Amino acid sequence: MVLANFSSYLMSVRRTTLLTDTETVPTEMFRAALNARSPINQVLGAAAARRLPPTLSTIARWQHADSGARNRDMPRLVDRRNGPKVQPTFSEAEMKNRLGRLRKHMEEDSLVASLFTSYHNINYYSDYLYYAFGRPFALIVTMDKAVLVSANVDGGQPWRRAGQAENIVYTDWHKDNYYRAVGSVLKDYVGKVGVEFDDVDFERFKKFEKALPAGQLVDVGEPAMRMRLIKSPEEIALIREGARIADLGGQAGVDALAEGVGEYEVALSATEAMVRGIAETFPHAELRDTWSWCQSGLNTDGCHNPPTSRRIQKGDILSLNCFPMIAGYYMALERTLFYDHIPSDRHLELWEINCEVHRKGIELIKPGSRCCDIAGELNEIYRKHDVLKYRSFGYGHSFGTMCHYYGREAGLEFREDVDTVLEPGMVVSMEPMIMLPEGLPGAGGYREHDIVVVTEDGGEDITKFPFGPEHNVVKK
Repeated sequence: MVLANFSSYLMSVRRTTLLTDTETVPTEMFRAALNARSPINQVLGAAAARRLPPTLSTIARWQHADSGARNRDMPRLVDRRNGPKVQPTFSEAEMKNRLGRLRKHMEEDSLVASLFTSYHNINYYSDYLYYAFGRPFALIVTMDKAVLVSANVDGGQPWRRAGQAENIVYTDWHKDNYYRAVGSVLKDYVGKVGVEFDDVDFERFKKFEKALPAGQLVDVGEPAMRMRLIKSPEEIALIREGARIADLGGQAGVDALAEGVGEYEVALSATEAMVRGIAETFPHAELRDTWSWCQSGLNTDGCHNPPTSRRIQKGDILSLNCFPMIAGYYMALERTLFYDHIPSDRHLELWEINCEVHRKGIELIKPGSRCCDIAGELNEIYRKHDVLKYRSFGYGHSFGTMCHYYGREAGLEFREDVDTVLEPGMVVSMEPMIMLPEGLPGAGGYREHDIVVVTEDGGEDITKFPFGPEHNVVKK
């Protein structure tokens, strides 16, 4: 009963208001809830009790909202313009064009501001990619300015990296300083504000509603994603370099392969080569997030399986995956290989089937083609060979400011439920995969991955690392 009352109280607080600087949960209710925890452990067991809603862990943070004199002289917002601006990834004209297209949408949809919170959109419109570590960030774009809201823990780095955007920095010293910072930027903007419905959870949505002047919050995430689908010449130039660097990683990974070598050693060699390649090509870029996966044997069954300490053995099926990250932009190379020899005719047959699909997929990428139609035609090849049931995921996706934890441009994927029509300037992958479980002849995961730029009259494959049995049986 005590916990039920306590949870009801918390829900009422969440529904009605943000806690102010002096508002706290009643101490007697907090203590009673803590005392009630012991019998819950006895009845449910400690493991089950830990799965209760996190009201008790959250309340400790709320309890400190009333800090009295402890933070009276500690500022909510600070200026951290420290050092000169760095050389940006893209030209000033490129960034102005991105903001110009956004503002055109804002004008058409009668938005007074767009409030971005995701990694990808903040990066796309400001050239700054944040590290959250539990703290929220924002980029606020109005018709006359762009303001980055960053956390004090990151010092002047956000300001140096965020191109022409202004910067307002919030501290940890008072509760909800982030929302106060956002509110201070938008205090004079009354009307519709665009937020990212696919990034802002319910709690943050309600806090934005309270922090902002009277107006309506509408979605700007979907329109922004549509704008990002068409890449500019500068973006395509960066992606080309990333594809080249991914090929360097692939070669370094192959060079590191040997009997008895751990998957992680192969991945480390590939990553090291790519980081060095990025540093040489983009000397002003931050070196972050580039990674590789080497999967062997059973570990090839999933596209996103990380490397382990498993040792490479003769006859292993391998999947080598290289992902250079440049200024928040993702590139990829993925190849099926076998070490020393192909262990059976069925393994070779399955590999060749997947390569057939891969070649056809690259051929089908051209302006005017629909994503769903490409998926359907490739399905027929798998169906002909009676392996469609072993297909793992969609045939490819868009490229751009994205990573394994942000930014997927879901409107451009080669799937049966996506009817987007390809246009010049889009950049996509072709990456068919089939996976046969352990115990079946030819067991393992077979996957190839190339990057293709949609041109005026076709598709240009900018991945140069070879694929298929004639190239990737590694003998040493």
